[in-house]
Amino acid sequence: MSQTPDPRGRSLFILVEKILGKNERLNEDWPTHGTTGYDFLALVNNLFVQPENRRAFDQIYTRFTKHSSDWDDLEYRCKKLIMNSSLPSEINALGHQLNLLSERNRRSRDFTLNSLISAVREIIACFPVYRTYVTPAPSDEVTDRDRAYIRLAVARAKRRTPAVNNLVFDFIRMLLLKLPGEESGWSWEDACPFVMKFQQTTSPVMAKAVEDTAFYRYNRLISLNEVGGEPAHFGLSLPTFHERMSERQLKWPQGLSATSTHDTKRGEDVRARLNVLSEIPKVWRKHLALWYRLNKKAKTSIEDQIVPDRNDEYLLYQTLLGSWPCIDLEDPGYQEFTERIQSYMTKALREAKVHTSWLNPDESYESGVQNFIAAILNRTRQNAFLKDFLPFQKELAHYGLYNSLSQVLLKITAPGTPDFYQGTELWDLSLVDPDNRRPVNYEHRIQLLEEMKPTLTPEEKAARLRSALENPHDGKIKFLVMMSALQFRKDLAPLFLHGSYHPLETYGQKSQHLCAFARMKEGEMALSLTSRFFTGLVSDPTTLPTGKGVWEDTSVRLPPEWSGSQFQDVLTGEIVRAEVQEGKLLLPAATVFEHFPGAILKRI
Repeated sequence: MSQTPDPRGRSLFILVEKILGKNERLNEDWPTHGTTGYDFLALVNNLFVQPENRRAFDQIYTRFTKHSSDWDDLEYRCKKLIMNSSLPSEINALGHQLNLLSERNRRSRDFTLNSLISAVREIIACFPVYRTYVTPAPSDEVTDRDRAYIRLAVARAKRRTPAVNNLVFDFIRMLLLKLPGEESGWSWEDACPFVMKFQQTTSPVMAKAVEDTAFYRYNRLISLNEVGGEPAHFGLSLPTFHERMSERQLKWPQGLSATSTHDTKRGEDVRARLNVLSEIPKVWRKHLALWYRLNKKAKTSIEDQIVPDRNDEYLLYQTLLGSWPCIDLEDPGYQEFTERIQSYMTKALREAKVHTSWLNPDESYESGVQNFIAAILNRTRQNAFLKDFLPFQKELAHYGLYNSLSQVLLKITAPGTPDFYQGTELWDLSLVDPDNRRPVNYEHRIQLLEEMKPTLTPEEKAARLRSALENPHDGKIKFLVMMSALQFRKDLAPLFLHGSYHPLETYGQKSQHLCAFARMKEGEMALSLTSRFFTGLVSDPTTLPTGKGVWEDTSVRLPPEWSGSQFQDVLTGEIVRAEVQEGKLLLPAATVFEHFPGAILKRI
C-alpha cells in the first residue's frame, strides 16, 4: 500500500544491504531508512574490546605467528591476489576500455595497454570503500564524498607504483571524476561505460579480498574480523560510541541493529567470549606459549612444511575458545563438535588461500590440520593440552556471557530496530556458514516463552533473574533478558523509535566499565545501563559482578531537573532512586546493579 513520501522521499520502509568502509557513512540522499545492521554490529562489538591493549596484542600476534600485523598492506595484497586469480577478465576488460579511450587524445595515445591495466589494478587495490556511486546522467556531478574516495585511491596507487607514469593515473582519475579536458578527445558518453564497469568491479574485489580472504589471514583478534568491521581497529571509547549512537538516532533511527546474520563469520556469543581476551593479554600469551609446546608432537611435516603453520594454529585456538559448547568430554556431542571444528578449519584454510584454496585444494595440508585437531582434542588419553585449556576456556566463557547480556540490552535500547537472527535467542556459538545454518529448535524456544510469561512480583522477578544468571549454561538468562527488554520496548515503542538519545556521564573508580544513556520523548523516559570489561570487575568469573563490593563509588550523573524521580528496573522490578552527593544528582551503580550487571530503568 502506497504512503505519502516523507521529506526525504521515503514512502516505504526500505533498508539497504550496504557494507560501509572505514569512516564511511550511509548516503543521506538515499530514500532508505538505514542499513541491515553490519555497521551497528561493528560499533557494539568494539565497545567490548579494550583499546589500551592493542599494542600488546600486536606483539603477541607477530611474535607467535611471525606475521606482520599491518592490516592495510594485507588488504592491498589480497585485492591484488583476487584481481589476478578470480577476476582477471574484468580487470583486462577495463584495461581494454581505457586503451580505446586513450587513443582519442595525443597526450594519452602512447599509454600502453599493460600500463593502463596495471594502473587500474593499482587504483582498485587502493580503493578505500566498496564502491562509488557516480551516475550515468551527464548533468549529475560527482559527489564530494566520491570525489574524495577517487582522489585518495589514485594518490595511494601513485605512491605504491612509482615506476608507472603518473599521467596514466591522472588520465584514469579524469575519467572517474567526469572531467574531460578541452582537448581530451572523449565525451562523458564515451567514458560512461568504463566508469560504470569500474564501480561494479571494486565491490566484488573488496568483498572477495577482505571478507573472503584477509579475514581468514589476519588473526590477531578474530572477533574483530566481521562483515562491516575493521580488523585493524582495536576497541572503541565510550565517548565515540555515544557520538555514533547520537548520529544514528538523528539520521537512521529505524536502521537494523544486528549482532548476528546469515553472513557473520562467527556467532554473537563467540565474539563476546573472544573479546574477553582483549582484557587479559598477559594471560593469553602465557596459555598460547604453553599450548604451542604441548601440541608440537601433534604436528606433521609435509614436504619440509610444519602443519599447521603458526597462523593457522593461532586461529584454531581462538576458534576453540569461542565456540566450545557447554558439554563435558564424555558427552556424545563431543565428537560432533570436533567434526564441526575440522569442517570450519578446512573452509577457513581455503578462504585464506595460503596453503590451499577452493580452486586448488591441497588435501595433504588440509588432512594434516584435521589430524592435528583430532589429536589435540583426543579425550581417550591423558591430554595435557585439554587439562590446561578447559579451565581457561570455562573462565573465558563465563566472562563472555556477561558481555553477551550487555550486548543484548544495548541492541534493544540503543537507536535502531533490534534484529535477531534465527537461533540467537539462546547462546549462539555457531561459526560461519554452513555452521550457522543448522536447524533451530523452535519448539524449545516456544516452551521457554510460555514458562516465562506469568506475571511476577518484583521479588520473584529478581529471584528468577538471579537464578538464571547463576545457572547460565542453558541460555535461559539470555532469553529472559531479551524477552523482558523487548516487551518493554514494545510497550514504549514511540520512545524507542523516535526518542532522543542522551549520553550520561559516569563517575567513580569503575566508570569505564559502565555505559549509560537515556532515551526521552514527550515526558517518557528510559535509562539503559550496561557493564563491560568484567575481568577488571571480578577476579573470579563465577562471582557475580554486582553490588557495592564490585562497583564501589561508581555512579551515573543525572540532570538536576530529574531530582525526585524514581525508577523501576524492567529486569528485576526493583525501585531505585537517585542521590544528591556534593551537589550532583547521582544514581549509584551498586544500587542499580544489586542483582544483575545491567538495567533498563523506567521513570515512575
